[in-house]
Amino acid sequence: MTDLRSISFSAPDQETIAEANGHVAIFVDADGKLDALARKVNTLTRGAVKRVVEGAGWDGKKPGQVQTLSYPAGLAADALHIICLPRRPTVIEARKAGAMLAKAAGKSALTLLCGTLKRAEDLAMGLALRSYDFTDHKSDKGEAPAAATVQVNDPAAAEAAFAPLAAVAEGIFFTRDLVNEPANVLTTTEFANRLDAMAALGLEVEVLEEDRLAELKMGALLAVGQGSASPSKVVVMRWTGGGEAAPLALVGKGVVFDTGGISLKPAGGMEDMTMDMGGAGVVAGTMMALAKRKAQANVVGLVGLVENMPSGAATRPGDVVTSMKGDTIEVINTDAEGRLVLCDVMWYAQETFKPAAMIDLATLTGACIIALGHENAAVYVNDDPLAKNLLSAAEVEGEGAWRMPLGQAYDDMLKSPIADMKNVGGRPAGSITAAQFLKRFVQDGTPWAHIDIAGVAHRAGEHDLGPRGATGWGVMALNRLVRDSYEG
Repeated sequence: MTDLRSISFSAPDQETIAEANGHVAIFVDADGKLDALARKVNTLTRGAVKRVVEGAGWDGKKPGQVQTLSYPAGLAADALHIICLPRRPTVIEARKAGAMLAKAAGKSALTLLCGTLKRAEDLAMGLALRSYDFTDHKSDKGEAPAAATVQVNDPAAAEAAFAPLAAVAEGIFFTRDLVNEPANVLTTTEFANRLDAMAALGLEVEVLEEDRLAELKMGALLAVGQGSASPSKVVVMRWTGGGEAAPLALVGKGVVFDTGGISLKPAGGMEDMTMDMGGAGVVAGTMMALAKRKAQANVVGLVGLVENMPSGAATRPGDVVTSMKGDTIEVINTDAEGRLVLCDVMWYAQETFKPAAMIDLATLTGACIIALGHENAAVYVNDDPLAKNLLSAAEVEGEGAWRMPLGQAYDDMLKSPIADMKNVGGRPAGSITAAQFLKRFVQDGTPWAHIDIAGVAHRAGEHDLGPRGATGWGVMALNRLVRDSYEG
Protein backbone atom coordinates (compact mmCIF):
# COMPACT_ATOMS: atom_id res chain seq x y z
CA MET A 1 0.00 0.00 0.00
CA THR A 2 1.20 3.51 -0.80
CA ASP A 3 2.49 5.13 2.39
CA LEU A 4 1.38 8.51 3.68
CA ARG A 5 3.91 11.30 3.67
CA SER A 6 5.48 11.70 7.11
CA ILE A 7 3.99 14.79 8.80
CA SER A 8 4.89 15.96 12.31
CA PHE A 9 3.88 18.96 14.43
CA SER A 10 6.12 21.16 16.55
CA ALA A 11 6.05 24.49 18.33
CA PRO A 12 7.19 27.57 16.36
CA ASP A 13 10.94 28.14 16.49
CA GLN A 14 12.02 31.32 14.78
CA GLU A 15 15.69 30.52 15.33
CA THR A 16 15.55 27.48 13.02
CA ILE A 17 13.78 29.13 10.08
CA ALA A 18 16.88 30.50 8.38
CA GLU A 19 18.55 27.08 8.29
CA ALA A 20 15.51 24.97 7.33
CA ASN A 21 16.26 22.66 4.42
CA GLY A 22 14.08 21.96 1.41
CA HIS A 23 11.08 24.28 1.12
CA VAL A 24 9.53 26.70 3.60
CA ALA A 25 5.89 27.84 3.54
CA ILE A 26 4.18 30.81 5.15
CA PHE A 27 0.52 31.78 5.15
CA VAL A 28 -0.79 35.28 4.43
CA ASP A 29 -4.40 36.41 4.11
CA ALA A 30 -5.80 38.18 1.07
CA ASP A 31 -5.16 41.58 2.68
CA GLY A 32 -1.46 40.84 2.97
CA LYS A 33 -1.34 40.85 6.77
CA LEU A 34 1.70 39.01 8.13
CA ASP A 35 1.73 37.00 11.35
CA ALA A 36 4.81 36.73 13.59
CA LEU A 37 6.39 33.87 11.63
CA ALA A 38 5.77 35.55 8.28
CA ARG A 39 7.29 38.75 9.64
CA LYS A 40 10.37 36.79 10.69
CA VAL A 41 10.69 35.36 7.18
CA ASN A 42 10.18 38.82 5.73
CA THR A 43 13.06 40.11 7.85
CA LEU A 44 15.31 37.22 6.87
CA THR A 45 14.55 37.79 3.17
CA ARG A 46 15.14 41.54 3.45
CA GLY A 47 11.52 42.47 2.78
CA ALA A 48 10.86 40.06 -0.10
CA VAL A 49 7.62 38.80 1.45
CA LYS A 50 6.18 42.30 1.79
CA ARG A 51 7.13 43.12 -1.79
CA VAL A 52 5.13 40.11 -2.93
CA VAL A 53 1.99 40.71 -0.86
CA GLU A 54 1.98 44.45 -1.48
CA GLY A 55 2.47 44.02 -5.21
CA ALA A 56 -0.22 43.98 -7.86
CA GLY A 57 0.14 40.22 -8.30
CA TRP A 58 -1.28 39.55 -4.82
CA ASP A 59 -4.53 41.35 -5.56
CA GLY A 60 -7.29 38.88 -6.31
CA LYS A 61 -5.44 35.88 -4.89
CA LYS A 62 -7.84 33.14 -3.87
CA PRO A 63 -7.49 30.84 -0.84
CA GLY A 64 -4.94 28.15 -1.58
CA GLN A 65 -3.10 29.95 -4.34
CA VAL A 66 0.68 29.87 -4.00
CA GLN A 67 3.39 32.40 -4.88
CA THR A 68 6.86 30.82 -4.94
CA LEU A 69 10.24 32.50 -4.50
CA SER A 70 13.11 30.25 -5.61
CA TYR A 71 16.40 30.31 -3.71
CA PRO A 72 15.29 33.18 -1.46
CA ALA A 73 18.03 35.37 -0.05
CA GLY A 74 18.49 34.96 3.70
CA LEU A 75 17.15 31.39 3.80
CA ALA A 76 18.94 28.08 3.32
CA ALA A 77 15.73 26.72 1.77
CA ASP A 78 15.54 26.05 -1.96
CA ALA A 79 12.18 27.78 -2.17
CA LEU A 80 9.80 29.91 -0.14
CA HIS A 81 6.07 29.42 -0.74
CA ILE A 82 3.67 32.21 0.20
CA ILE A 83 0.15 30.77 0.40
CA CYS A 84 -2.96 32.93 0.40
CA LEU A 85 -5.17 31.70 3.23
CA PRO A 86 -7.46 33.31 5.83
CA ARG A 87 -6.33 32.89 9.43
CA ARG A 88 -9.57 30.96 10.03
CA PRO A 89 -10.04 28.97 6.83
CA THR A 90 -12.83 26.52 6.16
CA VAL A 91 -12.06 22.80 6.08
CA ILE A 92 -12.12 22.81 2.29
CA GLU A 93 -9.94 25.94 2.01
CA ALA A 94 -7.35 24.50 4.38
CA ARG A 95 -7.19 21.15 2.59
CA LYS A 96 -6.99 22.78 -0.83
CA ALA A 97 -4.14 25.00 0.40
CA GLY A 98 -2.27 21.96 1.68
CA ALA A 99 -2.78 20.21 -1.65
CA MET A 100 -1.60 23.23 -3.64
CA LEU A 101 1.48 23.39 -1.45
CA ALA A 102 2.19 19.70 -2.01
CA LYS A 103 1.98 20.25 -5.75
CA ALA A 104 4.30 23.27 -5.61
CA ALA A 105 6.87 21.63 -3.35
CA GLY A 106 6.91 18.21 -4.98
CA LYS A 107 8.85 15.65 -2.94
CA SER A 108 11.07 18.18 -1.15
CA ALA A 109 11.25 18.46 2.62
CA LEU A 110 8.78 21.01 3.92
CA THR A 111 8.56 23.34 6.90
CA LEU A 112 5.10 24.88 7.27
CA LEU A 113 5.06 27.99 9.45
CA CYS A 114 1.45 28.00 10.63
CA GLY A 115 1.72 29.69 14.02
CA THR A 116 -1.80 30.75 15.03
CA LEU A 117 -3.39 29.51 11.78
CA LYS A 118 -6.53 27.49 12.46
CA ARG A 119 -7.13 24.05 10.92
CA ALA A 120 -3.46 23.11 10.65
CA GLU A 121 -4.65 19.49 10.76
CA ASP A 122 -6.75 19.97 7.61
CA LEU A 123 -3.85 21.72 5.92
CA ALA A 124 -1.78 18.62 6.70
CA MET A 125 -4.58 16.40 5.37
CA GLY A 126 -4.55 18.18 2.01
CA LEU A 127 -0.76 17.96 1.91
CA ALA A 128 -0.88 14.22 2.57
CA LEU A 129 -3.58 13.50 -0.02
CA ARG A 130 -1.91 15.49 -2.82
CA SER A 131 1.43 13.77 -2.16
CA TYR A 132 -0.04 10.43 -3.34
CA ASP A 133 1.83 8.77 -6.19
CA PHE A 134 1.07 5.25 -7.46
CA THR A 135 4.42 3.81 -8.58
CA ASP A 136 4.01 0.07 -7.92
CA HIS A 137 4.50 -0.88 -11.56
CA LYS A 138 7.22 1.59 -12.53
CA SER A 139 10.84 0.47 -12.82
CA ASP A 140 12.00 3.84 -11.52
CA LYS A 141 9.85 4.54 -8.50
CA GLY A 142 11.81 7.65 -7.56
CA GLU A 143 12.19 8.86 -4.02
CA ALA A 144 9.35 8.99 -1.53
CA PRO A 145 8.17 12.47 -0.53
CA ALA A 146 10.37 13.91 2.21
CA ALA A 147 8.99 14.61 5.66
CA ALA A 148 6.99 17.73 6.45
CA THR A 149 7.07 19.61 9.74
CA VAL A 150 4.16 21.83 10.75
CA GLN A 151 5.09 24.57 13.20
CA VAL A 152 1.92 25.54 15.05
CA ASN A 153 1.25 27.21 18.40
CA ASP A 154 -0.44 24.16 19.93
CA PRO A 155 1.27 21.15 18.34
CA ALA A 156 -0.28 18.63 20.74
CA ALA A 157 -3.82 19.73 19.82
CA ALA A 158 -2.99 19.77 16.12
CA GLU A 159 -1.47 16.29 16.28
CA ALA A 160 -4.51 14.93 18.13
CA ALA A 161 -6.84 16.50 15.56
CA PHE A 162 -4.76 15.11 12.68
CA ALA A 163 -4.70 11.50 13.94
CA PRO A 164 -8.25 10.57 12.79
CA LEU A 165 -7.70 12.49 9.54
CA ALA A 166 -4.55 10.46 8.93
CA ALA A 167 -6.62 7.29 9.37
CA VAL A 168 -9.04 8.56 6.72
CA ALA A 169 -6.14 9.48 4.44
CA GLU A 170 -4.82 5.92 4.75
CA GLY A 171 -8.24 4.63 3.80
CA ILE A 172 -8.26 6.93 0.76
CA PHE A 173 -4.79 5.71 -0.26
CA PHE A 174 -5.99 2.11 0.06
CA THR A 175 -8.98 2.89 -2.16
CA ARG A 176 -6.79 4.68 -4.72
CA ASP A 177 -4.31 1.81 -4.81
CA LEU A 178 -7.09 -0.73 -5.39
CA VAL A 179 -8.72 1.30 -8.16
CA ASN A 180 -5.39 2.06 -9.87
CA GLU A 181 -4.26 -1.58 -9.91
CA PRO A 182 -4.36 -3.38 -13.29
CA ALA A 183 -6.78 -6.30 -13.50
CA ASN A 184 -4.07 -8.89 -14.05
CA VAL A 185 -2.75 -7.97 -10.59
CA LEU A 186 -6.00 -7.24 -8.75
CA THR A 187 -7.87 -10.44 -9.55
CA THR A 188 -10.89 -11.38 -7.48
CA THR A 189 -8.64 -13.63 -5.40
CA GLU A 190 -5.99 -10.96 -4.82
CA PHE A 191 -8.68 -8.41 -3.94
CA ALA A 192 -10.16 -10.79 -1.38
CA ASN A 193 -6.70 -11.50 0.05
CA ARG A 194 -6.02 -7.79 0.56
CA LEU A 195 -9.32 -7.38 2.37
CA ASP A 196 -8.75 -10.49 4.45
CA ALA A 197 -5.45 -8.96 5.62
CA MET A 198 -7.41 -6.13 7.25
CA ALA A 199 -8.31 -8.53 10.05
CA ALA A 200 -5.02 -7.31 11.55
CA LEU A 201 -6.75 -3.95 12.13
CA GLY A 202 -9.49 -5.52 14.21
CA LEU A 203 -12.03 -6.12 11.46
CA GLU A 204 -13.87 -9.43 11.29
CA VAL A 205 -13.41 -10.57 7.70
CA GLU A 206 -15.22 -13.44 5.99
CA VAL A 207 -14.75 -14.53 2.37
CA LEU A 208 -17.72 -16.32 0.78
CA GLU A 209 -16.57 -18.55 -2.07
CA GLU A 210 -18.57 -19.66 -5.11
CA ASP A 211 -19.92 -22.83 -3.52
CA ARG A 212 -21.32 -20.82 -0.62
CA LEU A 213 -22.75 -18.22 -3.00
CA ALA A 214 -24.49 -21.04 -4.89
CA GLU A 215 -25.94 -22.35 -1.60
CA LEU A 216 -27.25 -18.85 -0.91
CA LYS A 217 -28.79 -18.84 -4.41
CA MET A 218 -27.00 -15.68 -5.54
CA GLY A 219 -27.85 -16.48 -9.14
CA ALA A 220 -27.64 -12.87 -10.36
CA LEU A 221 -24.12 -12.28 -9.04
CA LEU A 222 -22.85 -15.68 -10.19
CA ALA A 223 -24.25 -15.07 -13.67
CA VAL A 224 -21.93 -12.09 -14.10
CA GLY A 225 -18.75 -13.97 -13.29
CA GLN A 226 -19.48 -17.31 -14.92
CA GLY A 227 -17.64 -16.39 -18.12
CA SER A 228 -14.39 -15.71 -16.28
CA ALA A 229 -11.64 -17.98 -15.05
CA SER A 230 -11.49 -15.86 -11.88
CA PRO A 231 -13.85 -17.13 -9.16
CA SER A 232 -16.61 -14.86 -7.93
CA LYS A 233 -16.51 -13.98 -4.24
CA VAL A 234 -18.28 -11.91 -1.61
CA VAL A 235 -16.18 -10.42 1.18
CA VAL A 236 -17.79 -9.29 4.43
CA MET A 237 -15.91 -6.90 6.76
CA ARG A 238 -17.40 -6.13 10.18
CA TRP A 239 -16.38 -3.34 12.54
CA THR A 240 -18.15 -3.59 15.90
CA GLY A 241 -17.34 -0.47 17.90
CA GLY A 242 -20.91 0.49 18.77
CA GLY A 243 -22.22 -2.05 21.24
CA GLU A 244 -25.53 -3.71 20.39
CA ALA A 245 -26.75 -1.17 17.82
CA ALA A 246 -27.82 -2.39 14.38
CA PRO A 247 -25.02 -1.74 11.89
CA LEU A 248 -24.83 0.57 8.95
CA ALA A 249 -24.30 -1.62 5.86
CA LEU A 250 -22.01 -0.44 3.06
CA VAL A 251 -22.23 -2.46 -0.16
CA GLY A 252 -19.76 -2.12 -3.02
CA LYS A 253 -19.66 -3.26 -6.63
CA GLY A 254 -16.36 -5.03 -7.25
CA VAL A 255 -16.11 -5.85 -10.96
CA VAL A 256 -12.33 -6.18 -11.23
CA PHE A 257 -12.55 -5.90 -15.02
CA ASP A 258 -15.57 -5.26 -17.19
CA THR A 259 -15.38 -6.20 -20.85
CA GLY A 260 -19.15 -5.89 -21.08
CA GLY A 261 -19.37 -9.66 -21.46
CA ILE A 262 -21.13 -10.88 -24.60
CA SER A 263 -22.44 -7.31 -25.00
CA LEU A 264 -18.81 -6.37 -25.60
CA LYS A 265 -17.67 -2.80 -25.02
CA PRO A 266 -15.81 -0.87 -27.76
CA ALA A 267 -12.04 -1.32 -27.62
CA GLY A 268 -11.35 2.40 -27.18
CA GLY A 269 -11.09 3.18 -23.48
CA MET A 270 -11.72 -0.38 -22.33
CA GLU A 271 -8.42 -0.23 -20.42
CA ASP A 272 -10.14 2.08 -17.94
CA MET A 273 -12.47 -0.74 -16.89
CA THR A 274 -9.91 -1.78 -14.29
CA MET A 275 -11.68 0.86 -12.17
CA ASP A 276 -15.09 -0.84 -12.32
CA MET A 277 -14.47 -2.12 -8.81
CA GLY A 278 -14.46 1.47 -7.53
CA GLY A 279 -17.49 0.99 -5.28
CA ALA A 280 -15.86 -1.97 -3.56
CA GLY A 281 -12.68 0.10 -3.26
CA VAL A 282 -14.54 2.90 -1.45
CA VAL A 283 -16.17 0.43 0.93
CA ALA A 284 -12.78 -1.16 1.66
CA GLY A 285 -11.10 2.21 2.24
CA THR A 286 -13.91 3.36 4.51
CA MET A 287 -13.70 0.19 6.59
CA MET A 288 -9.94 0.69 6.93
CA ALA A 289 -10.44 4.30 8.05
CA LEU A 290 -13.06 3.31 10.63
CA ALA A 291 -10.86 0.56 12.03
CA LYS A 292 -7.74 2.72 12.16
CA ARG A 293 -9.50 5.53 14.02
CA LYS A 294 -11.44 3.00 16.13
CA ALA A 295 -14.88 4.39 15.34
CA GLN A 296 -17.50 3.93 18.03
CA ALA A 297 -20.07 2.54 15.62
CA ASN A 298 -21.15 -0.74 14.09
CA VAL A 299 -20.53 -0.89 10.35
CA VAL A 300 -20.49 -3.86 8.00
CA GLY A 301 -18.90 -3.59 4.58
CA LEU A 302 -19.81 -6.11 1.89
CA VAL A 303 -18.31 -6.30 -1.58
CA GLY A 304 -19.19 -8.53 -4.52
CA LEU A 305 -16.03 -9.43 -6.46
CA VAL A 306 -16.47 -10.69 -10.01
CA GLU A 307 -14.93 -10.37 -13.47
CA ASN A 308 -17.21 -9.85 -16.48
CA MET A 309 -15.69 -11.73 -19.41
CA PRO A 310 -16.99 -13.21 -22.69
CA SER A 311 -16.53 -16.95 -23.12
CA GLY A 312 -18.44 -20.07 -23.99
CA ALA A 313 -19.69 -20.13 -20.41
CA ALA A 314 -20.73 -16.47 -20.26
CA THR A 315 -24.27 -15.27 -19.66
CA ARG A 316 -25.99 -14.30 -22.93
CA PRO A 317 -28.39 -11.46 -23.71
CA GLY A 318 -31.85 -12.94 -23.34
CA ASP A 319 -30.92 -15.32 -20.52
CA VAL A 320 -33.08 -15.33 -17.38
CA VAL A 321 -31.35 -15.55 -14.00
CA THR A 322 -32.78 -15.83 -10.49
CA SER A 323 -31.64 -13.54 -7.69
CA MET A 324 -31.15 -14.49 -4.05
CA LYS A 325 -34.41 -12.71 -3.31
CA GLY A 326 -36.15 -15.07 -5.73
CA ASP A 327 -37.01 -12.52 -8.40
CA THR A 328 -36.23 -13.49 -11.99
CA ILE A 329 -34.29 -11.13 -14.24
CA GLU A 330 -34.18 -11.08 -18.03
CA VAL A 331 -30.64 -10.08 -19.00
CA ILE A 332 -31.05 -7.71 -21.93
CA ASN A 333 -27.50 -6.34 -21.80
CA THR A 334 -24.62 -8.20 -20.14
CA ASP A 335 -22.82 -4.86 -19.78
CA ALA A 336 -25.41 -3.83 -17.18
CA GLU A 337 -23.79 -6.28 -14.81
CA GLY A 338 -23.10 -4.20 -11.72
CA ARG A 339 -26.72 -4.13 -10.63
CA LEU A 340 -26.82 -7.94 -10.84
CA VAL A 341 -23.89 -8.11 -8.45
CA LEU A 342 -25.27 -5.51 -6.06
CA CYS A 343 -28.81 -6.85 -5.82
CA ASP A 344 -27.69 -10.19 -4.38
CA VAL A 345 -25.17 -8.65 -1.97
CA MET A 346 -27.76 -6.10 -0.81
CA TRP A 347 -30.28 -8.85 -0.14
CA TYR A 348 -27.70 -10.89 1.77
CA ALA A 349 -26.76 -7.81 3.83
CA GLN A 350 -30.36 -7.25 4.87
CA GLU A 351 -31.15 -10.90 5.56
CA THR A 352 -27.99 -11.43 7.60
CA PHE A 353 -27.37 -8.16 9.46
CA LYS A 354 -30.75 -6.35 9.63
CA PRO A 355 -28.97 -3.02 9.13
CA ALA A 356 -30.11 0.33 10.49
CA ALA A 357 -29.50 1.68 6.98
CA MET A 358 -27.84 0.50 3.79
CA ILE A 359 -25.73 2.40 1.26
CA ASP A 360 -24.46 0.90 -1.96
CA LEU A 361 -21.72 2.42 -4.11
CA ALA A 362 -20.92 1.55 -7.70
CA THR A 363 -19.37 2.79 -10.91
CA LEU A 364 -22.70 1.82 -12.35
CA THR A 365 -23.66 3.85 -15.44
CA GLY A 366 -22.22 6.04 -18.15
CA ALA A 367 -25.57 7.84 -18.02
CA CYS A 368 -24.53 9.24 -14.63
CA ILE A 369 -21.54 10.93 -16.28
CA ILE A 370 -23.74 12.38 -19.03
CA ALA A 371 -26.05 13.82 -16.37
CA LEU A 372 -23.53 15.15 -13.83
CA GLY A 373 -20.10 15.02 -15.42
CA HIS A 374 -17.14 14.44 -13.12
CA GLU A 375 -18.08 16.91 -10.38
CA ASN A 376 -20.88 15.08 -8.58
CA ALA A 377 -21.88 11.54 -7.74
CA ALA A 378 -25.54 10.68 -8.33
CA VAL A 379 -27.38 9.91 -5.09
CA TYR A 380 -30.71 8.05 -4.95
CA VAL A 381 -32.38 7.71 -1.54
CA ASN A 382 -35.65 6.29 -0.25
CA ASP A 383 -35.40 8.06 3.12
CA ASP A 384 -35.24 11.85 3.58
CA PRO A 385 -33.30 11.88 6.89
CA LEU A 386 -30.65 9.58 5.39
CA ALA A 387 -30.49 11.79 2.30
CA LYS A 388 -30.01 14.90 4.41
CA ASN A 389 -27.25 13.34 6.52
CA LEU A 390 -25.44 11.82 3.55
CA LEU A 391 -25.51 14.95 1.41
CA SER A 392 -24.48 17.09 4.37
CA ALA A 393 -21.50 14.83 5.05
CA ALA A 394 -20.43 15.01 1.41
CA GLU A 395 -20.77 18.79 1.35
CA VAL A 396 -18.71 19.33 4.50
CA GLU A 397 -15.96 17.12 3.10
CA GLY A 398 -16.03 18.82 -0.30
CA GLU A 399 -17.10 15.68 -2.16
CA GLY A 400 -19.69 16.57 -4.77
CA ALA A 401 -23.00 14.70 -4.57
CA TRP A 402 -26.42 15.44 -6.06
CA ARG A 403 -29.76 13.86 -5.19
CA MET A 404 -31.59 12.38 -8.17
CA PRO A 405 -35.24 11.34 -8.53
CA LEU A 406 -36.92 7.97 -8.17
CA GLY A 407 -40.46 7.13 -9.28
CA GLN A 408 -42.91 4.55 -10.52
CA ALA A 409 -42.69 5.70 -14.14
CA TYR A 410 -39.00 4.83 -14.15
CA ASP A 411 -39.69 1.50 -12.47
CA ASP A 412 -42.23 0.63 -15.17
CA MET A 413 -39.44 0.83 -17.75
CA LEU A 414 -38.00 -2.39 -16.27
CA LYS A 415 -41.00 -4.57 -17.14
CA SER A 416 -40.16 -7.82 -18.93
CA PRO A 417 -42.54 -10.01 -20.94
CA ILE A 418 -40.89 -13.24 -19.73
CA ALA A 419 -39.44 -12.49 -16.26
CA ASP A 420 -40.12 -10.37 -13.20
CA MET A 421 -37.93 -7.58 -14.61
CA LYS A 422 -35.31 -6.65 -17.17
CA ASN A 423 -31.83 -5.56 -16.13
CA VAL A 424 -32.04 -2.38 -18.23
CA GLY A 425 -34.79 0.09 -19.06
CA GLY A 426 -33.42 1.53 -22.29
CA ARG A 427 -31.29 4.62 -22.96
CA PRO A 428 -33.53 7.29 -21.39
CA ALA A 429 -32.83 7.95 -17.69
CA GLY A 430 -30.27 5.14 -17.60
CA SER A 431 -28.83 6.02 -14.20
CA ILE A 432 -32.31 6.36 -12.69
CA THR A 433 -33.62 3.04 -14.01
CA ALA A 434 -30.48 1.36 -12.64
CA ALA A 435 -31.33 2.80 -9.22
CA GLN A 436 -34.95 1.66 -9.61
CA PHE A 437 -33.69 -1.85 -10.33
CA LEU A 438 -31.72 -1.86 -7.07
CA LYS A 439 -34.64 -0.38 -5.14
CA ARG A 440 -36.58 -3.58 -5.84
CA PHE A 441 -34.10 -5.36 -3.59
CA VAL A 442 -34.51 -3.01 -0.62
CA GLN A 443 -36.70 -4.49 2.10
CA ASP A 444 -39.58 -2.50 3.55
CA GLY A 445 -38.43 -0.24 6.37
CA THR A 446 -34.75 -0.19 5.39
CA PRO A 447 -33.39 3.33 4.78
CA TRP A 448 -31.29 2.99 1.63
CA ALA A 449 -29.08 5.10 -0.60
CA HIS A 450 -27.55 4.20 -3.93
CA ILE A 451 -24.53 6.25 -5.02
CA ASP A 452 -23.45 6.07 -8.65
CA ILE A 453 -19.78 7.08 -8.60
CA ALA A 454 -19.01 6.44 -12.27
CA GLY A 455 -18.01 10.06 -12.86
CA VAL A 456 -16.05 10.70 -9.67
CA ALA A 457 -14.13 7.50 -8.88
CA HIS A 458 -11.42 8.06 -11.48
CA ARG A 459 -10.24 11.22 -13.22
CA ALA A 460 -8.35 11.58 -16.49
CA GLY A 461 -6.63 14.69 -15.11
CA GLU A 462 -5.51 15.88 -11.70
CA HIS A 463 -8.04 17.14 -9.16
CA ASP A 464 -7.91 19.34 -6.08
CA LEU A 465 -6.64 16.68 -3.69
CA GLY A 466 -4.79 14.29 -5.94
CA PRO A 467 -3.10 13.44 -9.23
CA ARG A 468 -4.79 11.84 -12.23
CA GLY A 469 -6.26 8.40 -11.71
CA ALA A 470 -8.25 7.08 -8.76
CA THR A 471 -9.67 9.75 -6.44
CA GLY A 472 -10.86 7.80 -3.41
CA TRP A 473 -14.13 9.76 -3.60
CA GLY A 474 -16.54 8.76 -0.86
CA VAL A 475 -14.21 7.64 1.92
CA MET A 476 -14.29 11.08 3.56
CA ALA A 477 -18.05 11.49 3.18
CA LEU A 478 -18.90 8.03 4.50
CA ASN A 479 -16.48 8.39 7.40
CA ARG A 480 -18.11 11.69 8.37
CA LEU A 481 -21.60 10.20 8.00
CA VAL A 482 -20.62 7.44 10.42
CA ARG A 483 -19.02 9.95 12.81
CA ASP A 484 -21.96 12.36 12.80
CA SER A 485 -24.92 9.98 12.55
CA TYR A 486 -23.95 6.54 13.88
CA GLU A 487 -21.37 7.03 16.65
CA GLY A 488 -22.60 7.35 20.20
